Amino acid sequence: MAFCTHCGAQLPDNAPSCAKCGFAVPPKAGFCNVESDLRFIIPIGRSGWAIAAGYLGLFSLMPLVGILAFVIGVVAIRDIRRHPELHGLGRAWFGIVMGALFTIVYLLVFILASLGSGG
Repeated sequence: MAFCTHCGAQLPDNAPSCAKCGFAVPPKAGFCNVESDLRFIIPIGRSGWAIAAGYLGLFSLMPLVGILAFVIGVVAIRDIRRHPELHGLGRAWFGIVMGALFTIVYLLVFILASLGSGG
């Protein structure tokens, strides 16, 4: 049983619009796709490597964590390509980008500090 998201009236199955208010009904109105809705909250169907890469990307502000985020992100992308039913490509790329970015920043800081103290 579906209901109009605008006025709350009961809708017949596959109705293109609400008979009461005329509001256009999106496909499958009133139904919840549990798997896709929960995927935003719970890591259903996500690569564990991608989850790890995402969190490591967040913590890549700490020295040496960026390298780990980059490596785990690459492993996650390979895992997702081997198992197309898994999700998490965005998290994997986030880990790669943040890991690379902060690794470069720390390398530059280290090099500049070494040059500054050597002179």
